[in-house]
Amino acid sequence: MILGDFYQDGHHQNSVFAEEDAVHRYNPTSMQRALRNALLDRGIEVNTPDVNQAKAVDFALHVEGRPLPAAPARRFLLALENPHINTLNDSRDYIQQFDRVFTWNPKFYDLPHVTPVLIPNGLEWKPFAPFSERDAFSCLINANKHFPVKLETDLYQERLNVIRWYQRNAPDHFDLYGIGWNKPARGIGWQSSVKRRAQRLGSQLFGYRPFPSYRGEVKDKADVYARYRFAFCYENVVDLSNYVTEKMIDCLLVGCVPIYWGADNVTDLVPADCFIDRRQFRDTADLHRFLLSIDEARYARYQEAIAAFRDSEAAHQFSNAHYVTVVANGIAESLSESRP
Repeated sequence: MILGDFYQDGHHQNSVFAEEDAVHRYNPTSMQRALRNALLDRGIEVNTPDVNQAKAVDFALHVEGRPLPAAPARRFLLALENPHINTLNDSRDYIQQFDRVFTWNPKFYDLPHVTPVLIPNGLEWKPFAPFSERDAFSCLINANKHFPVKLETDLYQERLNVIRWYQRNAPDHFDLYGIGWNKPARGIGWQSSVKRRAQRLGSQLFGYRPFPSYRGEVKDKADVYARYRFAFCYENVVDLSNYVTEKMIDCLLVGCVPIYWGADNVTDLVPADCFIDRRQFRDTADLHRFLLSIDEARYARYQEAIAAFRDSEAAHQFSNAHYVTVVANGIAESLSESRP
């Protein structure tokens, strides 16, 4: 059996493979368990480093860019995080320190040891409730986060723009869900910090609600999206090719029509008739007028396109199963190249 260390921040004693992740409750471990089992099927065992302590380890598998230990010499990288959040994922020098790298980022596809993958999802498709059975108009499910520095491509701010526009202009047509919206939005700089503290004090002492559209956290996004006709699915940044995350996919799984803004080549990955492309509208007001114009027949056409995508190889490229197979095969192949 070939033995490897599995590095993922915040995990020890193989907690990353547990049925329930007590550390990161919104990051299900099903994909990591599937990858571990697929590697075992190929004669390769991975454990967190503390479990492998004092054993002869053949390689290290790193989930996202992170400081590298001195040994073992053979290394593999799963680089899925936004490079504005994990800057090592965007470093060519760093990427070149691995035997093989698996990433969605096409800027590295010229390197022979880089294998393309899309961000994986658990594709659990549910029946599509039709237009007439969806009792709510639109929603947004995200955490209340921000970048620590100003970015021209920032879409966190665009999410805030959507929230605030609907709260001012069409409060009955929008609901907000996720972590942290009971607190004011974060910003950049000391002035924003002072303002946020004042608003936070107001919410604690006087019941001030920074986001009146906030409906709370979500246990199962599928249950929420199944009630809504539309959902705002904005990535963290705009124009990262191939960076299509669970935000859109989670909507498609239950036939909710996504309003998408993010990857510049999204229509190469998901057919254009499956979603509403935010880039085609001047602002949120213009977009809202379009949403109001969509009737039952037009909504059904979106859902028909989503169903066709569901049954296609294009959808399979986003699945955990596809990702696990590509990664497990790639690691096994690389390890076999160095063995007698």
